[in-house]
Amino acid sequence: MKPQNFEERVVWCYIIGTYVLYFLGAQFVVAPVMAWLLVLYLLKKLWNQTDETPFEERIMIPVGVWIWIVSMLVIEFAIIMGHYDYDLSIFEAIKSSIKFGKAWALFALFPLIGCLKIRPELISRAICILGVQSLVFLPICYLAKMLELTTPLYVSPLSRFGGTPLLYTVNLYAFDYGKARIFLFAPWGPVLGLVACLYFFIACLEKDKKWQLIGIIAAVAMALASGSRAAVVCLLAVPCLSWLLANLAKSTIQISAAIGVFCAGLISTQLLDWFISFKDNFHAQRAKSSRTREMLGNIALHRWWNEAPIWGHAVVELRGPAVVEHYPVGSHHTWYSLLFLHGIVGAIAFAFPMCWSFMELLIKAQKSAVSWVGLGIILVLFTFCFVEKLDYVAYIYWPALVILGIALKE
Repeated sequence: MKPQNFEERVVWCYIIGTYVLYFLGAQFVVAPVMAWLLVLYLLKKLWNQTDETPFEERIMIPVGVWIWIVSMLVIEFAIIMGHYDYDLSIFEAIKSSIKFGKAWALFALFPLIGCLKIRPELISRAICILGVQSLVFLPICYLAKMLELTTPLYVSPLSRFGGTPLLYTVNLYAFDYGKARIFLFAPWGPVLGLVACLYFFIACLEKDKKWQLIGIIAAVAMALASGSRAAVVCLLAVPCLSWLLANLAKSTIQISAAIGVFCAGLISTQLLDWFISFKDNFHAQRAKSSRTREMLGNIALHRWWNEAPIWGHAVVELRGPAVVEHYPVGSHHTWYSLLFLHGIVGAIAFAFPMCWSFMELLIKAQKSAVSWVGLGIILVLFTFCFVEKLDYVAYIYWPALVILGIALKE
C-alpha cells in the first residue's frame, strides 16, 4: 500500500509520522495548516477542471459535505455576532476567527479533503501502522510510570502559536484527578479514548486481516490505557449498534428488533432500574470528575439562558469559579460549550450536519462498508460530545473526518 498522488502522500506521511509531530509538540499547529493547504489544492484542481477532465479525475463535492461547510460558516457568523453583542474589539473578533480556523473549521475542511482522490484503504493502513507504533510505545510509558520518571517531559516552544500549554506538552504519562494515566499522542485521557474508538472503525476498513487485527488490538489497548470510561462503553456498544443499524434492511433484523423491543417493554421497569444503577456506578468510578463536569454544565446552561441565548458569549471564560477547580466555563462538553459561546444558533449549526450525516450514512451503510465506518464515526462523535469538547481536539482525530467526507462522497 503506497500513496499514488500528492494528497495521499501528505495524509500518509502525517499519520505515520504522528509520534514525531507529537514529540515536537507540533500537532496543534501542523494539522490545521495541512487542512487549509489541502483545501487550497482542492480549489486549484476545481478551478482547473473542465468538461474535458476525465470523470475519474473530477472533483465532486456532495450535498453532505456542503452542509458541513455551510453549518461551520454559520458558527463563524455566530462568533462575529457574539462579539458585536458584547461590544468586543475587532482585534478580539479576529483572534476568535483564527481560533475558529483551527477548531470548528476543521469539521468542514477535512470532509472536504475527503473529496480529493484519497483511498480509504490507504488511511486505514496508515492507522494500523500508527497502531503498531502505539503498541511499541505503550510499554515504555507504563515502565516510565512504574519508575516514576519526571512528568511532563517538556512543553514545546511552539506553544507561542496559541492554545493551552496542554496541547504542546509531551508526556510519557500524566496525572489526571490524582490518577496516573497514559495519553500517548493525545493531550489528555478522554481524547485518547475518543481517538481509539474512531481508529477502531477505521481499522475495520483494512482488507489485510493481519493488519486489521493489529489495528483493532491497538485501538482497544489505547482505549484501556486512556482510562476513559466513555471509551470503554463506546467500544462495547457502538460497534454493535452500528452493525444493527447497517442491517436494518434485512427482514431477519427487523423481526428480531421488533421481538427485542416487545420483550424490553415487558421488563421496562427492571431495565430502567438497571440503567440508573449503571449510571450511578459509572459516575462513582471518578466521583470528583463527574461532579466537576456536572457543575460546569449547570453554570454554562444558566449563564447561556440568562445572558446570551441567541449568539452566546463569543469568548471563553478561561478561569471558572473555584467550585469547578477553575476549569473554563463550557469545557468538558460540546453542547454546553456551543450554547455558552455561540448560543442556540451555534448549537443548531452543529446538530443539523450531525443529524444529516447520520441519516445519509444510515441509508448508505446498508450496502457500503465505507459508509458503515462513517456511520460508526458519527455515533462515536455523538457519544463523546457529552464528555469532550470535540472542536478543540479535532486536530487529533482528523483522519476520521476525512473518512467521513469519503463516505459522504460515495
